[in-house]
Amino acid sequence: MALGVRREGYHVWLKVELSGARQVRRDKDDELLTNLKKIKAKNKKYGTLRLRRGLDPDAASNKRPSYGKIYKLCKDNGLLQKIRKPKGLTKADSKAQASEDLIKRDFTADVPNKKWLSDITEVEAKDGKLYIAGVLDCCDGAIVGLSMDDNMKAELCMSALDIAVNRYVKPMSVKGEKLNLIAHSDRGSQYTSNKYRSLLARHGLTQSMGRTGSCFDNARMESFFATMKKELIYDLDYKNMTKSELRAVIFNWVELDYNRERFYSANEDYLPPLQKRKLYYDIASQLDMAA
Repeated sequence: MALGVRREGYHVWLKVELSGARQVRRDKDDELLTNLKKIKAKNKKYGTLRLRRGLDPDAASNKRPSYGKIYKLCKDNGLLQKIRKPKGLTKADSKAQASEDLIKRDFTADVPNKKWLSDITEVEAKDGKLYIAGVLDCCDGAIVGLSMDDNMKAELCMSALDIAVNRYVKPMSVKGEKLNLIAHSDRGSQYTSNKYRSLLARHGLTQSMGRTGSCFDNARMESFFATMKKELIYDLDYKNMTKSELRAVIFNWVELDYNRERFYSANEDYLPPLQKRKLYYDIASQLDMAA
């Protein structure tokens, strides 16, 4: 053994080099990296999963490179995302009666408007804090309700819920039909308030709440806000933007990018939320016609 290299290992290396296989592999990696950089340039906040999904499958095998392959290329070439965890915002009202946890960390639903998750987050702007309340549908991950204001009173959450009901429930419901929809949140004082509970009752929604201090009981909703901050807010000079400017940017990102264009890994074929919703109703309509 010379230079710390075994004879057998040297001959294997030599055989690969003489065959040109290593160079072919390098060329393929260079081509793959070029394609990944192109996707990243258009979608700066895509992580490994979505970068892989954005690649065209190999024509011969109809397969994409493995996740591990993509991850290594991204790591070696500075294409990985940095993760920042947002802090919780809502505070529990110790005197308020909490509702039962009907979700129990099962954030899935087989039909739209069956399970909704709600929460609040904040963004610091040049002229004060902007508070954002969202409502997420567990069926497809769509943000069905979104409201923003300069305070985090119960009315903020009520506005988001009203928007969700008026846009996504009423148009699809038969008049007088009893809803079987669970509205889940943490035990923040906004959600335990009499005002919010009265609104739930008027719409015929059933309230559900996670435990105090357990972020995992509303993890999917919190994950959305983490995604919004990672993919949008932290890439902005948000502390030098007004609340009005931030409202417009956030609304456009949610409605146009997140709901309609962004690959959503929890959906089959990575369908964006509202594309999956449309597919559901298209299939349901076809089945009704065939019946």
